[in-house]
Amino acid sequence: MKHTTGFAAMWLLVSVVEAAGASGARLEDLEQMALANNPTIAQVEANLRVASGLSRQAGLYPNPTVGYYGDEIRGGSIAGGKQGGFVSQTIVLGGKLRAARRVAELETKEVETGRDLQRLRIQNNVRVLFYQGLAAQRLVEVRQNLAKLAEDATQTSRQLGNIGQADRPDILQAEVEEQQAKLNVRIAQQNLQACWRMLTAVVGKPDMALTQLEGDLDAIPELNHEEWVATTLRDSPEVKLAAQAVEQAEAALTQDKKAPIPDLQITGILAQNYEPLDPPSRLQTGLEGGAQIGVQLPIFNRNQGNIAAARAEIESATRDLARVKLRLQHDLATLFRDYDSARETVQQYRTEMLPRAEQAYRLYQNNYQKMAAAYPQVLISQRTLFQLEADYIQALEDAWQSSLAIRGFGLMDGLLEPIAGRPLAKGAMETPAPQALTGMR
Repeated sequence: MKHTTGFAAMWLLVSVVEAAGASGARLEDLEQMALANNPTIAQVEANLRVASGLSRQAGLYPNPTVGYYGDEIRGGSIAGGKQGGFVSQTIVLGGKLRAARRVAELETKEVETGRDLQRLRIQNNVRVLFYQGLAAQRLVEVRQNLAKLAEDATQTSRQLGNIGQADRPDILQAEVEEQQAKLNVRIAQQNLQACWRMLTAVVGKPDMALTQLEGDLDAIPELNHEEWVATTLRDSPEVKLAAQAVEQAEAALTQDKKAPIPDLQITGILAQNYEPLDPPSRLQTGLEGGAQIGVQLPIFNRNQGNIAAARAEIESATRDLARVKLRLQHDLATLFRDYDSARETVQQYRTEMLPRAEQAYRLYQNNYQKMAAAYPQVLISQRTLFQLEADYIQALEDAWQSSLAIRGFGLMDGLLEPIAGRPLAKGAMETPAPQALTGMR
């Protein structure tokens, strides 16, 4: 769409939307497009693969160590010496691998919950922008009607001025109102275009052409505060993440308690002993085997610092879970205040104010046709009706924004970076370096 200057260009946006006709965009289609094209979906899936890989790595057994073994290699005057190889293996005891695997599995579960949270963010963001767009479409239409009405009022004032029935201030006032109405049209069109651009960004198709949105702006959902408090505390991904953090902290404490349990270090050697059996005999001692078995004694380091920190982590995570629940209830109170207020406003406009304004306009119109009322009274009543319709649309938008925030657990930004999980700091097991080996005859 080329940039065009002047007031006529601002009508082009609405013309494009109206020309779309029956091929308009539905909410369900936009949600599917967003889940298919929003880059954070692929990002969170990659994060999940990262977490799964780290979880698998945390449960792997340490590799054995193989190497060269030599002793008294020069052999001295009798050209003896020992040369061969060794195999060393760490035998992990105390269920440390199982504890590390448990911590890693919980971190993978956290990323899975983050995936659900990200999908909900995207869907909610699309819904919010969709209903903003619906309201913007309706508002453009109302602003256009008001602009047309102001233009007619200006022409009428000029005609009345020509025959001496309107003063110059009346004409100037009508012209100011016409200019203001046209400015409101341009602002409404710009708002519609901005809503569309934000929507297509979340959908992942920023170059998608402007399309008519198809939906029912008037069908505001009915929500109950107590029911949604219970639903939020049960199903909110933020609550689930906070509860999983407690579970992870408890698993980390279990892992830290197992860390001081020593592992067995087993080493076996096989070497050729070149030392003569009975000098000056040429017979050599031959093959010899040896073994070492050891443990690291937890005398000074019993992991007491990490254990104390893990206990504190549990306390912190437990308090954070309580904090998240209270914050969600606090936010719900604010959202329901706005929702109830907007819904009450919508109901008042729909059942009381708009019908009365429309009836007043019809009566003035009939009276004017019967020469019983002046035309300015018809214009004023019609302008009042259109302005009430604009306020009604704003109330509908406010009600939708609040209801979607409630039903979406307050998760709205579909382009926020998804949860990636935390790196595994304790899951990897290291095989200790082999100790010096001594052969056994």
